[in-house]
Amino acid sequence: MNILNFLSALFGRHVATEEPADPDTMKYLIVGLGNIGAEYDGTRHNIGFRVADALAASASALFEDKRYGFVAHFRVKNAELVVLKPSTYMNLSGNAVRYWMQKENVPIERVLVVCDDLALPFGKLRMRQNGADAGHNGLKHIAQVLGTQQFARLRFGIGNDFPRGTQVDYVLGQFTDEDLQTMPERVALAVEAIKTFCLAGVQRAMNEFNNK
Repeated sequence: MNILNFLSALFGRHVATEEPADPDTMKYLIVGLGNIGAEYDGTRHNIGFRVADALAASASALFEDKRYGFVAHFRVKNAELVVLKPSTYMNLSGNAVRYWMQKENVPIERVLVVCDDLALPFGKLRMRQNGADAGHNGLKHIAQVLGTQQFARLRFGIGNDFPRGTQVDYVLGQFTDEDLQTMPERVALAVEAIKTFCLAGVQRAMNEFNNK
């Protein structure tokens, strides 16, 4: 007689056992890059935060203030999503990514980083399985800390309509009224791209959403 049967016989009732984990469940770490602080709210450089907020809102999930960032947990079908908004500031994003990869035991092939991209027109999406940082300080630090560029990233276009020498002001500036009119649609498309990445893989997401 095993211990569960013994306890059942002893107490005359069924002893509940812990439900086994779903073997088909896959855990993903989705990282929206940005800078914390009111002065950065809504800026172009914080588009990763905006997409992360919309992703969590699509599942009515709430962010909690945790170590190295704000984190939300929820499921989309058979995928378990850990959504992270690092609180380390952009230039130290790798510290938060490494910590939450280790804490949640998420392999690098199931990590997706969402960031802004000057080379793309506003709202255009481009997902890549890996690649260079293209001068993006958040991607650069993540690659330095992880020791590899082999992580997926979803770039969200912010355009590059600025005079020479004013790139920093542009990136840290607010979106135009014209951009804000189409923002909900473009962010919603990014959310769908992320879910496709989790449920169908990076190649499917690239085929469906790149340059849309």
